[in-house]
Amino acid sequence: MLKKTFILVVLCALVLASGLAVRPAQAAVTELKIIWAQWAPADFLQTLVKDYEAKTGIKVTVIQEPWGTFGNRVTAEWAAKGTAWDLVIGDSQWLGQGATQGHYVELTDFMKSNGIDKTVTPATLQYYGEYPAGSGRYYAYPTEGDANGWAYRKDLFENKDEMAAFKAKYGYDLAVPKTWKELMDIAQFFTRKDKGLYGVAIYTQKDYDAITMGFQNVFFSYGADWYDKDYKVEGVANSDAAVKALEYYKQLYDCCSAPGLSNAFFQETNDAFTSGQAVMAMNYFAFFPALANKSTNKFADTTGYFVMPKGPDGKQFAALGGQGMSINAYIDKERQDAAFAFLKWFAQEDVQAKWADLGGYTCNINVLKSDKFNKIAPFNAAFAETMTFVKDFTNIPEYGQMLPIIQAALSNYVVGGKGTAKEALDGVAKEWTTILTDAGYIK
Repeated sequence: MLKKTFILVVLCALVLASGLAVRPAQAAVTELKIIWAQWAPADFLQTLVKDYEAKTGIKVTVIQEPWGTFGNRVTAEWAAKGTAWDLVIGDSQWLGQGATQGHYVELTDFMKSNGIDKTVTPATLQYYGEYPAGSGRYYAYPTEGDANGWAYRKDLFENKDEMAAFKAKYGYDLAVPKTWKELMDIAQFFTRKDKGLYGVAIYTQKDYDAITMGFQNVFFSYGADWYDKDYKVEGVANSDAAVKALEYYKQLYDCCSAPGLSNAFFQETNDAFTSGQAVMAMNYFAFFPALANKSTNKFADTTGYFVMPKGPDGKQFAALGGQGMSINAYIDKERQDAAFAFLKWFAQEDVQAKWADLGGYTCNINVLKSDKFNKIAPFNAAFAETMTFVKDFTNIPEYGQMLPIIQAALSNYVVGGKGTAKEALDGVAKEWTTILTDAGYIK
């Protein structure tokens, strides 16, 4: 025994003398950090993750960054290959950049082996998680589903005198519009400028992506698209269907939009509705809670919600909003493993149900179908239906170059009245073709 002890002492002395002393094992992960934009859903998530801490002992902190600087902060951290957070709930449009530039950990095997890819609606998996399109490779878990929908004044729609007058003029019953043609009829019917009443409040803001998102609801439903499978833009983004869709959007703005909405986004359309000016208001579902709240909307009790109408050929799409959750590729393996464990927990159906209870917009198929979800808020049924036909702008890394071009073109034509719809889209097609050719998409 003494001999063995002596040998161990000698060996330890030799190790220490050679500078090869064994370092203590790295401490286990005790905290995970998630960065997201500063808004109510981030508060809901911070409440939800208390359950995870109670279960695992791992604290989860949701870092909130104002929307105006959210993208800049994330891209700066990417450039530095930083590790300030473990997960990011990023815009769907960031997906290509995150995947191709190595900022996001690939989640394909994780999601498939755990069956997580089968728990969310196909449309949300495609647009929040998959890159490239159709590849079956995933870099984000659909976290905060969102899309454009409509709020409307039920008290006016259901008024007997209004219903009779509408049917006498248009020959069909006044009801929630099923087509864009019907929405135009209703908007024109309720526009009474001498009485301060207008048919709609729609997105027109030139900053970032608002007018593009608003227009896309019509654009996609008219059968148009930004480019084809080979990234060809000419003849696609400026097709006849695209031109007709843009002419429609301008007509809707010119004839029936409430005043003061020449640079409107979510706050302005909500304000036009709550002030009693707009009978129908376009907005992301994430901003409808303000319309369901009696303290912020005097029409709350008589406010209804409906999905985006169908186009001339029956196509139906809603512009996608929302975000997916991704793992930071620059953190060490131990933190990545902890992030995977958190994602697995978050994706569970019971956790997604609680996420919905708190006010989060789940993408879980079963939760969206549940009676409980549809009764949580007056707009949830419309949201659940919408999440089956959402469509995104583009998530290729070059989206940041493409977006300002379409924003300017739409604003100049719709709001500024400059040129024609075809001229506006021809200009976009020409500039985008150059961008996609230089980037190697168009051969």
